[in-house]
Amino acid sequence: MRIALSLGSGGARGYAHIGIIDELKARGHTVVAIAGTSMGALVGGLAAAGRLEEYAEWVTGMSQRDVLRLLDPAFNAPGIIRGQRVIDRVADILEGARIEQCRVPFTAVATDLTTQREVWFQHGPMATAIRASIAIPSAFTPVMINGRLLADGGLVNPVPMEPLLGTPADLTIAVDVSARGRHGGTHQPVSESSDEEDTDWRERFRRNTAGLLDSEAVRSLLALVGRHRGADGDGESGREEGEAQPAQASGGPVDDLTLQELPRDLRLTDVLSLSYGVSAAMLGRFRIAANPPDVLLTVPIEAAGVFDFHRATELIDLGRSTAVDALDAAGL
Repeated sequence: MRIALSLGSGGARGYAHIGIIDELKARGHTVVAIAGTSMGALVGGLAAAGRLEEYAEWVTGMSQRDVLRLLDPAFNAPGIIRGQRVIDRVADILEGARIEQCRVPFTAVATDLTTQREVWFQHGPMATAIRASIAIPSAFTPVMINGRLLADGGLVNPVPMEPLLGTPADLTIAVDVSARGRHGGTHQPVSESSDEEDTDWRERFRRNTAGLLDSEAVRSLLALVGRHRGADGDGESGREEGEAQPAQASGGPVDDLTLQELPRDLRLTDVLSLSYGVSAAMLGRFRIAANPPDVLLTVPIEAAGVFDFHRATELIDLGRSTAVDALDAAGL
């Protein structure tokens, strides 16, 4: 069958897209159009250019140390990572591919931060479009293209269906790699009291955030940033900014408030990642509901952290098994 494919955002979980595309091809289906956001744009762009196999071979051979070596800390910049080393390697694999010259029509989705508009890249250098789409706020620095300040497309369209409308395909498949898993359930508001309960709230917190907080990889990167800042005189002497520091919060009364102590291992990146995930998941549900695909494949958000890029083999296999189950159920 001729498949139009939408690939969603989700950081390292986007490696699952590779396994899904492999399974589609193994079943004899032909992907005739791809739209992608963030990691979905990266994988989708490589697939559209016919370079996905080489990319998969590269990432499955990387250890966590290899991943950290690719991350170039950004100092005095609006992001932790510049992303130049990563995009340079991707550009090498793409060998100058242009979107309009690819064998498969492709759209990369980014966000114009100043106009709050969705931006579609359907012409021009593939690597440039991918770099704009993967600029996760606070993690990767945004980019300027033609006077637009661009960041991750997941801010406006986490699972892009609209670019595929009108595509001459037999079937449209969307892949959401930030879906609710064990944390799923109703979206109805939760009624809660501001009185302090006599319960083990720490256990509730651990249960609700299991698999969602940032991985050791990003903590190592923050330590690296701290060391460089210390060496350059930007950080405080004798302390690495990325190292674990006790949370400065009180569990007792503050004026008339009774607030529980923050978890000691909670970091700024955790809060940013969780906050981004909340908005992306909610927005994704509305966007998919407006233009539902024929088949929706989902990878649970707790399958991996946003920055677990050293787990490529595991996540590709997860994508393949997810595709097997979903396509079997759909009779494909």
